[in-house]
Amino acid sequence: MSQLDTYRNTMIRKREELAKLNQDLAKEQAKISPLQKKIISAQSMIDRTKSQSTINTKYKEIQRANKSISDIQKKCGDLQKKIAQKEKELATAEKNFRNEEAKVNKKNLEAEKKRQREMERQAAAFEQSLNEYGTVQTNMQMEIERLKAIPEKITVLFLAANPKDTQKLSLDEEARSIQEKIRLSEYRDSIHFESRWATRSSDILQAINETNPTIVHFSGHGSMSGELVLLNPDGSTKMVTKEAITMAMSTASDTIRLVVFNACFSESQAVSVVEHIEAAIGMSESIRDDTACTFAAQLYSSIGFGRSLQVSFNQAIAELLLEGIPGENIPQIYARDDVDLNDMILVRPDV
Repeated sequence: MSQLDTYRNTMIRKREELAKLNQDLAKEQAKISPLQKKIISAQSMIDRTKSQSTINTKYKEIQRANKSISDIQKKCGDLQKKIAQKEKELATAEKNFRNEEAKVNKKNLEAEKKRQREMERQAAAFEQSLNEYGTVQTNMQMEIERLKAIPEKITVLFLAANPKDTQKLSLDEEARSIQEKIRLSEYRDSIHFESRWATRSSDILQAINETNPTIVHFSGHGSMSGELVLLNPDGSTKMVTKEAITMAMSTASDTIRLVVFNACFSESQAVSVVEHIEAAIGMSESIRDDTACTFAAQLYSSIGFGRSLQVSFNQAIAELLLEGIPGENIPQIYARDDVDLNDMILVRPDV
């Protein structure tokens, strides 16, 4: 177990111990009220009776009740002292956890920088090696260019939904921008774009079965609870859960490698889908029309140039910054545990 885990467990334990002490204090304090009522009742009886034996009995009851209250108050005092001490211990545990977490994050950042430097060093060494071989490099480059001319064929399935009872979105502009960027990419002939409009839940599997896509792109609205907004037959809103979408993606086709949820609050959809699909993109909060459109268009442009999915995602974020469009922190990308997004290239030469 790491030191960070140890501090975390200590912090959790201290919180549980503090909660238990507060519960014990509340239980003890609750015992006082019945005793006070008993004293009041006994005193009332004393005031009403002339029987000396009754008066003596009630005085004894009052004495016993006062003794019990005194004992309870003493116990409450002890518990309050323990609570104060436990609060100090919890504060120390939380401080230790935060400090250790900062150290771990710093160490991970340094390791990542070291890995990046090593990658750059290896890339430089590889480049130098190629330069030394001269003719071999030229022939190899010619062969690479020949292979690039025969890229893999992929299908992008664009599913759009804008129910009549929701805010109108520029979905047609998004589709048009994506198609235009694909046409301008290096491997434009390798990307087939299919669109389905006014999508109902029953259309999803049908469209996937018809097109057998590599990428499924949902464009429209999403709910704050992580549901996807599709259409009922009458054009009104139908909410579809992330569990339903995940099941559809995992069973519909074994060719789907990427799912893009270009809809508000769709991050949880992406997280759920990558349990079965290699990669998914979702939005962490509400996203503007122009942000969604610009991000999606650049994403497919970079994919069309044979860039890895990680680079394509980064370039799409960079495009938002270059255009001065807010929301660059909203798109989030996730990958299955066995997938490296830097190695995931959707359009590339056949090998």
